[in-house]
Amino acid sequence: MQNIELTELQTFATGLAALALGRELCRRVHVLERLDIPTPVVGGVLIALGVAALRRFADIEILFAAKLSDFLLLMFFTAVGLSAKLSALKAGGVPLIILCSVTVFMIVAQNIIGVLIASAYGAHPYYGLLVGSISLVGGPGTAAAWANEAQAMGLAAAPEVAVAGATLAVIAGAIVAGPLTGWLVRRHGLRGSTAPSDAPWLDPQIAARSAAPPIEQAMSTMLLMVVAVLIGDALNGWAKASGLVLPGFLTAMLGGVLITNLADGSGANLDFGPIERNGEMALQAFLAMYLMSLKLWAIGVVIVPLAVNVVLQIAITTLVAFFVLFRLLGRDYDAALTAGGFIGFGLSSMAVGMATMDKLAGRYGPSPKAFLLITLAGSFFVDLANAFIVQAFLTLPMFH
Repeated sequence: MQNIELTELQTFATGLAALALGRELCRRVHVLERLDIPTPVVGGVLIALGVAALRRFADIEILFAAKLSDFLLLMFFTAVGLSAKLSALKAGGVPLIILCSVTVFMIVAQNIIGVLIASAYGAHPYYGLLVGSISLVGGPGTAAAWANEAQAMGLAAAPEVAVAGATLAVIAGAIVAGPLTGWLVRRHGLRGSTAPSDAPWLDPQIAARSAAPPIEQAMSTMLLMVVAVLIGDALNGWAKASGLVLPGFLTAMLGGVLITNLADGSGANLDFGPIERNGEMALQAFLAMYLMSLKLWAIGVVIVPLAVNVVLQIAITTLVAFFVLFRLLGRDYDAALTAGGFIGFGLSSMAVGMATMDKLAGRYGPSPKAFLLITLAGSFFVDLANAFIVQAFLTLPMFH
């Protein structure tokens, strides 16, 4: 077999081409747009299919570089950390505490189900975590990050299993979150209020004013993110020296948390708009580059357990949302939309959760409280809680 090894720049260019391809297909193929499948998933998977076809029919294997994509992943999780202004969590009050507590319960349940399914099929339990909360709550970016850790432990198929599980979860969550939440709203005869929004950052005019920061602000934000990555690298080194092995993306995120909360405590104001945009760009580029490098020929052997896992995970996440979260939050309209956002980010991603609530709010009325709760819980808490819970599972004897 002939191997063609691409440089970092060639890999990056191919990743950008994959993003452009994904955007064009999502624009033209309406079913992809309705399912809210991320454009890097569409473009990256199509490139991976082309690579697999070359391998199968032309006996040529394309080898992509990985250093730049790894750095982009760290940049994304740094952006998550930089957006974690802990003082803002006070605005959620008791409902936020309830939502975060139920989220922790769901993460644990998803991992137990994943580990049980992996054990039933005779696979290493780490694969169960990869198709549990890592893929579901975490999404494709988190799945790819933990897959790198699993691969380093000797689980060769970890990237393919993790991203395949996350991709199936994105599709499943996008399909079920809206219809199930709409059914819940109609069943209880709920409607939104007409009160003014208490979440002013959701105002389209405010968003428009911050949509085009000056180039100086964008460059300052990039510098801040790089510094956070360096702090995370130092934290990772100290942790290893103490005998504690932590994923690089987790310490990068903690570096961002440290910076933003030190700034908050000193009265400095950080512009979170460019931070979020830089993080989103880093994530999209990383996902496209990561997905197109997948060895899809290794996925076919695990498609059945992946499908079983997704069905069971949809069932448990929906039951938790409707019979635990919805009831604890008061069974009102805000509780219903919060449950819908919970299903969205619990099965797919924050984007799916927000899109689900936005669509229902347009039909049944606004719910600023639900947007506030899901924004606070889903934008940071869920990633941090997921990382520490997964790390706790990995300390169990069965994983060694």
